[in-house]
Amino acid sequence: MTTALSDQEFALFQRFIFDAAGITLPDSKKALVSGRLAKRLRYHGLESYGEYFRLLHDGVHAAELQMAIDALTTNETYFFREAKHFEFLRRQASAARGRSAMFRVWSAASSSGEEAYSIAMVLADCLGQDTPWEVVGSDISTKVLRGAARAHYSLERARDVPTDYLRRFCLRGTQEYQGSLLIERSLRQKVHFRQLNLNAPLPQLGLFDIVFLRNVMIYFNDNTKREVVARVIAAIRPGGHFFIGHSESLNDINHDVQPLAPSIYRKNP
Repeated sequence: MTTALSDQEFALFQRFIFDAAGITLPDSKKALVSGRLAKRLRYHGLESYGEYFRLLHDGVHAAELQMAIDALTTNETYFFREAKHFEFLRRQASAARGRSAMFRVWSAASSSGEEAYSIAMVLADCLGQDTPWEVVGSDISTKVLRGAARAHYSLERARDVPTDYLRRFCLRGTQEYQGSLLIERSLRQKVHFRQLNLNAPLPQLGLFDIVFLRNVMIYFNDNTKREVVARVIAAIRPGGHFFIGHSESLNDINHDVQPLAPSIYRKNP
């Protein structure tokens, strides 16, 4: 039986995840940290969170560092979250149909992949074979990215997928896989996942027509938010678009984009 997470131990993990990912955990997240790390303590046979923190920094358990980051950064998501963003995406993709340049969209905090595959369904529908396109999904968590690459989900998570898209782009599970779906292979091949830490300099990704960075900035302080947004906006082509969560704002954060609609911004030409 592990002991409770003390305030002093919680402060250690607050600093740990801020240093690793730029995420600021408020005091209200103490129970979340305790719950998510408890299984790692049990796995290693440890009796306190302080012991686990020391294990993370002993220079021997390098792989455990990533597991702790995975545990503290994974967020639940689902297909076609915030429908108005996908309506806007549909209009932009339809307008681009027939152009020779590749239409590129980045799901910058893709978690377990539902957002990236939702984007891909819209692009496949609107662009078809007339315009080349691709989706890039990224996340700091290797665990969720492995799940995203498998593209196997419960039907409950797909409750907002249009019926036509379910038929065209998803394979329903049968027998032992009943109640689940698998994203169809040709769609999976258009979605590329990679691990990225938005709180560090980004690799060369090329330019994107649209970037989704939703429900992530709420975990950053103002300085981290400015740095992350600047990095991401630099990867948007002039005139491209940037989507954030409806509870987020870019007020006084960045002046390289202009608001078009709630949570939708256009990068200055």
